Amino acid sequence: MKIDTVQAAAQTPNHEQPYAALGLASGEYHCIRDILGRRPTSAELAMYSVMWSEHCSYKSSKVHLRQFGDLPNSERLMVGIGENAGVVDIGDGYAVTFKAESHNHPSYVEPYQGAATGVGGIVRDILTMGARPIAVMDPLRFGPADAADTARVLPGVVAGVGGYGNCLGLPNIGGELAFDDCYAGNPLVNVLCVGVMRHEDIKLARAPGPGNAVIIFGSRTGPDGIGGASILASESFDDAKPTKRPSVQVGDPFTEKLLIECCLEIFAADLVVGIQDFGAAGLSCATTELASAGAGGMHVVLDEVPLRDQTMTCEEILMSESQERMCAIVEPDKVDAFLAICTKWEVLAAVIGTVNDSGRLTVEWRGEQIVDVPPRTVAHDGPVYERPLARPLDQDDLQADDPDRLARPESADELRDTLLRMMSHPNLADKSWVTEQYDSYVRGNTVLSQPEDAGVLRIDEQSHRGIALSTDGNGRYGRLDPYAGAQLAVAEAYRNVAVTGATPIAITDCLNFGSPEEPGVMWQFSQAIHGIADACRELGLPVTGGNVSFYNQTGDVAIHPTPVIGVLGVLDDVRLRLRHGFGRVPGEEIALLGETRAEFGGSQWAGIVHGHLGGLPPSVDLAAEARLATVLRRAAEQGWLTAAHDVSDGGLAATLTESVLCYGVGAEISLDGDPFVGLFSESAGRALVAGTAAGLAALEVACAEVGVPMTRLGRAGGDELAIDGVTPIPLVDLRTAWTDALPRLFGAVTPP
Repeated sequence: MKIDTVQAAAQTPNHEQPYAALGLASGEYHCIRDILGRRPTSAELAMYSVMWSEHCSYKSSKVHLRQFGDLPNSERLMVGIGENAGVVDIGDGYAVTFKAESHNHPSYVEPYQGAATGVGGIVRDILTMGARPIAVMDPLRFGPADAADTARVLPGVVAGVGGYGNCLGLPNIGGELAFDDCYAGNPLVNVLCVGVMRHEDIKLARAPGPGNAVIIFGSRTGPDGIGGASILASESFDDAKPTKRPSVQVGDPFTEKLLIECCLEIFAADLVVGIQDFGAAGLSCATTELASAGAGGMHVVLDEVPLRDQTMTCEEILMSESQERMCAIVEPDKVDAFLAICTKWEVLAAVIGTVNDSGRLTVEWRGEQIVDVPPRTVAHDGPVYERPLARPLDQDDLQADDPDRLARPESADELRDTLLRMMSHPNLADKSWVTEQYDSYVRGNTVLSQPEDAGVLRIDEQSHRGIALSTDGNGRYGRLDPYAGAQLAVAEAYRNVAVTGATPIAITDCLNFGSPEEPGVMWQFSQAIHGIADACRELGLPVTGGNVSFYNQTGDVAIHPTPVIGVLGVLDDVRLRLRHGFGRVPGEEIALLGETRAEFGGSQWAGIVHGHLGGLPPSVDLAAEARLATVLRRAAEQGWLTAAHDVSDGGLAATLTESVLCYGVGAEISLDGDPFVGLFSESAGRALVAGTAAGLAALEVACAEVGVPMTRLGRAGGDELAIDGVTPIPLVDLRTAWTDALPRLFGAVTPP
């Protein structure tokens, strides 16, 4: 096949090109022609198509995401939005980088590899910042737990997350698992990675210094995943119309492990001036982003790219999303040292180009020039849309459908049966079926992991400085009120970090929504962004970066708005962290911090018992969340508490269940007012705590000082959960209900 060169493109302006099949709108195609002053070559068209996709360009979300840039700068923020991942100062010269990403559509098409390469991609994002990756997390959402398609997708996703992360030797310290009809046919597979470095070791994605070498290293480039994430994540699945479903990327965690160690040695030797991983859009992304953020120009010889398949076209090489690849910018006198380290780690490397100050990215293939573009127009200056937005027509009716009309359990037996029914539902049941497939303690620095509220990692063995991380989101709340739902996600992740005794300092996000071409979806998205920005402003948290995932829908049915929030906290001494289970010391007394109101909109009780979604979600009081976090941090530092646990999905009933089953120690509880409200309300801003009599007395004084309500509930002990007004539940029965749900649906656990 004849190569489509830049010269040929200039001489054949009327040559028809398949821009629509590549996902470009007519206006976008003509914009490219205007930028170049001619039609694009086929290679240039391939580059623009993947880089201007929704997944890579954020063309529908940029106008809303700018709100995050307007937040007050935190003194801890070292690198913010715009790089591969944000970086924050955690003290003692340490910096932590963390970020969440999505691999939703690839994981539906091919569950194992979709999830595995999602982990691999987010790990490389962290690595490119100069950090050693130290842990991962996985917020997951699927359709109905008993659906045939969930049985196909979920086991493969869990195996992919565990298989890749376990092979890398990275502990999985937390995440979520939720089921809802809205995710049928469109699961959410979000992954988070965190890494640590010294302040002086931060690396950036840029290509400074004309004359510097451009080096590709890692796996060979193959035909797998051509246009994969960039195309799959930029359109919805719809059986009623033709849909381009390219192959999903194939991961090799053993190569990635070598790549990590190779990179860290290269960083330690100070051999790179810029670095970028190959994620969505592959070589097109790495070269254009590095060039546009550096000296402004670059020349690449595509023939030098190591290939797995020698029949690949130049367009395929530019679009391939083969995994475990990196691109580095290296000064000429350091190239030999760079290549020597790659050889030591058996990592394939090749010099494929040179940085220049031409302001152009040029690509050569078989002696012909096939690309000549201003790199910024590809990587950063793509189309920006202000999509129409409109409040969904059913929003008012949905909010008016208050769950107060639903029948409630009244007798002691009915309350017991409701509690057992809810705790045996996959949304609230024990998640060990998933977490036992992950290695949560590899590397030896995991202090807390699931089922705790947040994962906690030791960063420094001498000072015992550490970090806490939690991810949270609630699509049911988001559907009822996307502004409040997003704030509740921030508040819950913030609270989950706080109950460990950590100080929350920053967030990342993974924003999962339907098609941006639907005005109702864009209204939901704009409301959610506004909610997150307002919450972060009040809580003093910077948004360090994140991900937008649109087109999460099947046909014209969108998922619930599901912003997933990751919050990072700092612990000066991880030995003082708080756990969630009762029974660590004899004679524990139990109390509830925060205010309980009759709030059931979007609750698990309404959904599980009645299949109902309507009304308003719980109210948000961010000032109260901040006061609660302050009290919990002080309690941890002073040693007042033996346990602390966030109250959220499933209300106090779920929190009590998890607390008594943790160590197999029961509790005697007395609730003020209606026991139904006390057990199943999902009011925010609450935590269940336990401690000695002296510890709770000191806590009570501290709570009064800052205005945090504290209610004494009872004491731990015995072999049953005994709640006034509820028929007592033996722990053996409660445990059976709680632990059997997922194994019954998905079979025996596959060991890691």
